[in-house]
Amino acid sequence: MGQLFGTDGVRGLANGELTAGLALGLAQAAAIVLTKGRHAEDLRAQGKRPRAILARDPRVSGEFLGAAVAAGLASSGIDVLDAGVIPTPAAAFLVGDIGADFGVMISASHNPAPDNGIKFFSLGGTKLPDEVEDRIEEALDRPKLAPTGAGVGRIRRFADAEDRYILHLLGTLDVRLDGLHVVLDCAHGAAAAISPQAFVDAGAEVTVMGAEPDGLNINDGVGSTHLTKLQEAVVALGADLGIAHDGDADRCLAVDAQGRVVDGDRIMAILAVSMKQRGLLAHDTLAATVMSNLGLKLAMAEHGIRMVETKVGDRYVLEALAAHGLSLGGEQSGHIIFSDHATTGDGILSGLQIAAEMSRTGRTLAELASIMTVFPQVLINVRGVDRTALDGHSVIAAAVAEAEAELGRTGRVLLRASGTEPMVRVMVEAADEATAQAVAERLVGVVREQLAV
Repeated sequence: MGQLFGTDGVRGLANGELTAGLALGLAQAAAIVLTKGRHAEDLRAQGKRPRAILARDPRVSGEFLGAAVAAGLASSGIDVLDAGVIPTPAAAFLVGDIGADFGVMISASHNPAPDNGIKFFSLGGTKLPDEVEDRIEEALDRPKLAPTGAGVGRIRRFADAEDRYILHLLGTLDVRLDGLHVVLDCAHGAAAAISPQAFVDAGAEVTVMGAEPDGLNINDGVGSTHLTKLQEAVVALGADLGIAHDGDADRCLAVDAQGRVVDGDRIMAILAVSMKQRGLLAHDTLAATVMSNLGLKLAMAEHGIRMVETKVGDRYVLEALAAHGLSLGGEQSGHIIFSDHATTGDGILSGLQIAAEMSRTGRTLAELASIMTVFPQVLINVRGVDRTALDGHSVIAAAVAEAEAELGRTGRVLLRASGTEPMVRVMVEAADEATAQAVAERLVGVVREQLAV
């Protein structure tokens, strides 16, 4: 992978690392790379131009970055359908729904307001493989497409973008949500208009918070990374559940009626068992990352569900879903992917499906979440070490093997090198917090001693 693209597009401080000039250049480079092939050739042979969906979250910097991206695309002969402020999964859906050639989402997800990012979706609304992102980065230094006259792209408003997406979401439900009181925390982000409307249309009684974006307050004390206010609201209002989105609404965490957090692992457990019972869980298999709690794996085994483990990052979950033909996967952080309905994590879709399972079964969220026991997890970041020497280190491997033997079936050890910093993450799960802490600290000592720089 090149230097610009991370695990989820290009991100940085808006007007710092991520400038209007870079946004313009990335759009022009994407136009070169993403409009090659038979589909684009057929369009041009018919006298038509390729089309791209453009969307953003409500960050103030999204306005100038969006303008730069639109200019870069149109000047490269791409027609731009500007969907305005909508969630990331909505942008991905719309690419496939109208058969656009690709899509561009401007968002930094759960990051604070000063940051922003640019991510691309290919034909069909799927995330780009690493090698395609590398080609876009390489194309930054190549001559740009520069059509003139009728070859220049047009920029138009995508007027029914929200309606199309809401109808899609409602079409995934087989039950109404009548009688459920849901508190929605929209993180002052891209879900602020769409998520409340979708839940109301599905029949729920809805109380909304974090739905007054001003361009600067996105994720500020609200949303899936700040759950306290949602927990308090659910309890105070006597609601049935709370749903928290992040800034671009591609993730979802839940809160039960007692104000307890139901994380992505428990959400996956609930949905996987439900889908298996209804014959909707492809190959009776769930995809999840190596960071998912051991309790998820044990709960799935108890219900006859296999698991495919992936590297950390929803893009790797997506790859596993495609490679194995699976219908459900996700991350502990709340990125839940229903491959029958979406090409990326979708926080609104996930929230609707959780509520639907409550309606379908008549059970509370706490009852549904009890399907999985969460094992205490201790994560320690060991900084200032040589992370590159972790793989294959015999002394560390022996220490990990000893710890795993000690923990047995009721524990787990994971050591991961950071992808960006001189740091190794030590994660230990055990039947109790004290054991997890003790084993983690012991392994931290071994890592520090062996990988000291």
